[in-house]
Amino acid sequence: MAFLTDRLTLAVAVLVALVLGMPLLKPLFAAAFPALDRPLYEADSFLALTLDHLALVGLSSLMAVVAGCAAGVFVTRPSGAEFRGILEAVATMGQTFPPVAVLAVAVPVMGFGPKPALIALTLYALLPIVENTVAGLEGVPEAVLESARGLGMGPVERLFRVELPLAAPVILAGVRTAVVINVGTAAIASTVGAKTLGLPIIVGLNGSNQAYVIQGAVIVAALAVVLDFGFDRLAALSVRWRRG
Repeated sequence: MAFLTDRLTLAVAVLVALVLGMPLLKPLFAAAFPALDRPLYEADSFLALTLDHLALVGLSSLMAVVAGCAAGVFVTRPSGAEFRGILEAVATMGQTFPPVAVLAVAVPVMGFGPKPALIALTLYALLPIVENTVAGLEGVPEAVLESARGLGMGPVERLFRVELPLAAPVILAGVRTAVVINVGTAAIASTVGAKTLGLPIIVGLNGSNQAYVIQGAVIVAALAVVLDFGFDRLAALSVRWRRG
């Protein structure tokens, strides 16, 4: 019965129950909001919206991980050290520039749909990944690097066999932050035509339908909790793996 006390398992169970069982809660929302003619969002299934939301978050986060880790590795090498200030400035701008503004600029160029949302979410996820990649690589003890050189390892071999494995927990923490942030931020992608869990929220706000807003927001929150617990489990596994 250990699975009953496992918070990740419980969070996944709650998420699945909400996604698949939301139609069963229609009488509850009808009783809570008697003035609403349509107390349950039924234009799209919550399962389809959740899968689309996950796809958008996953793809944008993957793009940010690839770009952020590559950039972080580059600026921690002697050949790229001079670009560190520029990289940090660009990553900070991506984090501080509102995603809605990025969408507004990208839509006239790329049109409506998931493409402008991918750009906004990728930029928004870059900063924690870049910062943690740089911090993780710089946190590798010099004595360990000297030992690796003494064993005849070249720069590339040191990077993949020594530096990245030791920096992995710190990098993973940055990825975790970026992904969880993107889960919430992806909801605004529905303002430019992308199908996400933000759709019932936006429709509800436009139509003064609080039930729709609650339905979308609860599932977004549950999804963020599941992913956060999942990364927590992954971090524990990585620590166990490093210890052999």
